[in-house]
Amino acid sequence: MNIELLTPEVQQFVTENLRADVSALVLKGSPFENISSAELATQLAGRKTAERKLPLWFNNEHILYPPKLNLEQTSSQITAEYKASLVSGKRLADLTGGFGIDSYFFSKKTGEVFYNELNKDLAAIARHNFKALEANNINVNSDDGLDFLKSTEIELDWIYLDPARRDDYGGKVFRLTDCTPDVTQNLPLLFEKSEHILIKTSPLLDLKLGISDLDFVAEIHIVAIENEVKELLWFLKKGNTSALKIITKNFTKKEEQTFTTSFDESERANIGPPEAYLYEPNAAIMKSQLFGKLAMEFQLKKLHQNSHLFTSKENMSFPGRKFKITDILAFGSKDLKKRFKSKKANISTRNFPLDVESIRKKYKIRDGGIDYLFFTTNLKEEKIVLVCEKV
Repeated sequence: MNIELLTPEVQQFVTENLRADVSALVLKGSPFENISSAELATQLAGRKTAERKLPLWFNNEHILYPPKLNLEQTSSQITAEYKASLVSGKRLADLTGGFGIDSYFFSKKTGEVFYNELNKDLAAIARHNFKALEANNINVNSDDGLDFLKSTEIELDWIYLDPARRDDYGGKVFRLTDCTPDVTQNLPLLFEKSEHILIKTSPLLDLKLGISDLDFVAEIHIVAIENEVKELLWFLKKGNTSALKIITKNFTKKEEQTFTTSFDESERANIGPPEAYLYEPNAAIMKSQLFGKLAMEFQLKKLHQNSHLFTSKENMSFPGRKFKITDILAFGSKDLKKRFKSKKANISTRNFPLDVESIRKKYKIRDGGIDYLFFTTNLKEEKIVLVCEKV
């Protein structure tokens, strides 16, 4: 960690060149004697990322940023704040501290945080940033989090870990047994040290596989931002015998869409023809696959068992996109080409043999406009097009 990066001259240079081409600046070389062009590029790239991902860090001129890969792997401010809302108590241990985003927000909800990180350079950056952010209740340990856990006598209310999802060759993995550390092999140690465990995993991890690999899963939180699933959070409570709860959260610019239910795949939705309104679940609900529960909760019908589109006569509140159906066309009918050829429309497909690109090419429909076309299959196995306007 080069502390020279924090001098006023360097910070002013970073601020003034925030919109500049980083590659071009690197080629020019560093204007500062004790700072390399690569170090400057890292700070510029990091601050650019922080502007959209970590506004609290972006607005503090004393922050140091790590290499791009470390920054890509860190939580966003939105997801970190959400994680912190799940914990409480006097002491929490973060076994995989990284850039320190999660530890910082945990420190706002607990009395003391024990940050652990194997990468000593990353730990040094996090230590500096905690001071810059006046997070004085975080203890930094630049060593193995599991070793800390084995040796500590401290009573912990919570343990948090985000296992590394890269193999020995740098490739991405998502199964718990392939991550580092392997949580499945360390569950006895974790429960020996705390009754509450919070684990962040890849959004790609299959829910049933995760439930099978872990013990005492009390809650699974599926967290999305702007309809893209970012994190799966697993809350393990020692000795838990209550029904597993699923909480889906989708953060949009306008609202927070929340759907909470028990994990029960036996519930089946009623199937029915398109009515006045059409509903498309957000990405977090799609990940849960609990469509029967969703239909029951919001009193909706599915168009088809495999379509994952819902309908109702009345305009219902719903965690996803809502549309008013203005017309129903048979796929292949002349009406479709007559109405939309060379015009704009937003196209989606659900349980349909053609993809969006093929449909656009076939009917010469351009992207955009106010019309929304859903190409799908109804309960009679007929291919149909729902012409909609957004609610």
